[in-house]
Amino acid sequence: MTADEIRLLAVRADLSPATRLLDLCCGTAGPGSLIAREFGCDYLGVDRNAASLAVARRRTAGLPCRFARRTVPPLPSGQLDVVMLLETLLAFRDKVALVGEIADRLVPGGRFACTVEDGDALTLDERAAMPDPDTVWPVPLGEMSDLLLRTGFRVMWTSDVTAQHFAVADALARQFAESREDIAAEIGVRRIDALIAGHRLWAEWMRAGRIRKHLLIAEKRRGRQAAGRASRHGRRSPSERRCGRDRADG
Repeated sequence: MTADEIRLLAVRADLSPATRLLDLCCGTAGPGSLIAREFGCDYLGVDRNAASLAVARRRTAGLPCRFARRTVPPLPSGQLDVVMLLETLLAFRDKVALVGEIADRLVPGGRFACTVEDGDALTLDERAAMPDPDTVWPVPLGEMSDLLLRTGFRVMWTSDVTAQHFAVADALARQFAESREDIAAEIGVRRIDALIAGHRLWAEWMRAGRIRKHLLIAEKRRGRQAAGRASRHGRRSPSERRCGRDRADG
């Protein structure tokens, strides 16, 4: 994501210094550090990868940020004003359980800010071509919107950013291919070839309209009816995107 896209999502989610924000699958906190620095919210980042969290802590030194290493779902306990999930909704096969957990943690009027890879499930041939296909579960935007509605949300805003993300994926595929030998010396041939193949596929799918990319903000509806609906859809299931072990630290 670009810095402008991150800022746009943050503004649309109405972030402020008083906002209790959970950043799911935060990685090295690239977006999180920008948000904490510019919006000053009460930030908690969650990820499975200890090395990524170590980078995140260094990157956010002096900012109001905390981090937890754990698997999601379930989400950390406590009420939240905003839950953010950037570039990783795709990795959750069971989106019903995930969205139910998010609804359970958000206060009425709380916001869910995410990116959506909009498209039908991969075919067998597409899964065979895609590196790590068990982390690639696109969903049609209409289907995602219906799930949010059933779980007590209303979709407030979406923005199609496919063209921008196609340009990035295409440029990265070209750069990786041009520097393949140098990168392979650092990370290995298998990993660089997987990166090239994956970025080429994403670029081709976005160019052809097979996949579209959206920014989305949904608000948890207020009142008992919405809260009850969110609770019923908040059942847990085995994690489809293993963002870590259950160990929290600051």
